[in-house]
Amino acid sequence: MRRYNRHIILSEIGQEGQDKISNAKVLVVGAGGLGCPVLQYLTAAGIGTIGIIDFDVVDISNLQRQVLYGSSSLGHNKAIAAKSRLDDLNNEISIIAYPEQLTHKNAIPLFSQYDIIVDGSDNFETRYLVNDACIITNKPLVFGAIYKFEGQVSVFNYSNGPSYRCLFSNPPKKDTVPNCSEIGVLGVLPGIIGSMQANEVLKIVLGIGNVLTGKLLCYNALTSQTSTLKINRNEAQIQSVLIDKDSFENRNSQVNCEVETPTISVTELLSTENIQFIDVRELNELPKVKGIKVISIPLSQLENNLNKIESDKKKVLFCQSGIRSKRAVTILQDANITNCFSLKEGALELNNYTKTSTHEK
Repeated sequence: MRRYNRHIILSEIGQEGQDKISNAKVLVVGAGGLGCPVLQYLTAAGIGTIGIIDFDVVDISNLQRQVLYGSSSLGHNKAIAAKSRLDDLNNEISIIAYPEQLTHKNAIPLFSQYDIIVDGSDNFETRYLVNDACIITNKPLVFGAIYKFEGQVSVFNYSNGPSYRCLFSNPPKKDTVPNCSEIGVLGVLPGIIGSMQANEVLKIVLGIGNVLTGKLLCYNALTSQTSTLKINRNEAQIQSVLIDKDSFENRNSQVNCEVETPTISVTELLSTENIQFIDVRELNELPKVKGIKVISIPLSQLENNLNKIESDKKKVLFCQSGIRSKRAVTILQDANITNCFSLKEGALELNNYTKTSTHEK
């Protein structure tokens, strides 16, 4: 009564509503920027069972926005580190950590154990996996996404409403859309969008308010403006997922059959000569690489500057973390330019490499 007093005294919630919250089971996919505020507020609200699935570990670059963690969490699995912090926030509920990657093989059995799924992922492959698994298991999906200063929130597959595929029928080509490690994100933005996601979860559990089904709420942190777009249910998209559900668990093997982009590591560069280093980041991005000869051609301008590529050298393309450089390699391959590699590590590690490099200065 004391812990949840501010809920219980609300006439719209009361003891009956708090009991609904206590009996709810919510799975959060991803304990990163969006997952952190979702987990904190659902834990504080008293959601009876909370699952956390994330295979990633806490990195120092996460601390700018993933405020669930601290320096003592560095190097630890996010799901386990989150559970440790959340157990202290509320020791009266059940929190289950799944320190593993969500796949086509484990999604359906895992989702079947929960009432609501929250998507806190940061890549399109996982978003479509989560969406399709929710359709097959008939679970409502609370969606959130962030991009630099803008965020989106919606609820899919709820009360015969549209799904994520009704909004975006097919994912973009691999490595064509950068994530926050490539382009950055305002630190407070995930907190705002994640809190909105937690709000949608509580509305669904309590059966109050207007759930964001059939709508995409867009928020701009620079202008503090919001807009809402209507989403119509596309029956063909939903039925196509249901028709293919028998092959769902085998789709990983199909993904693994894709041709891999040639990559090279910083360590391998130590024994490699005659290299043309190509920076495909935007011209204003830091850090600048020093100590070796580098040509800067932003990814958006690469196709118009193929004449700058030296055919007699090994081409090593790099960006901030390896996403755009993979796409750049594909562009060069499509132009029949060979001997091209994407640097696995980004510009920062390349700078460290130049300290021991014997390449042309």
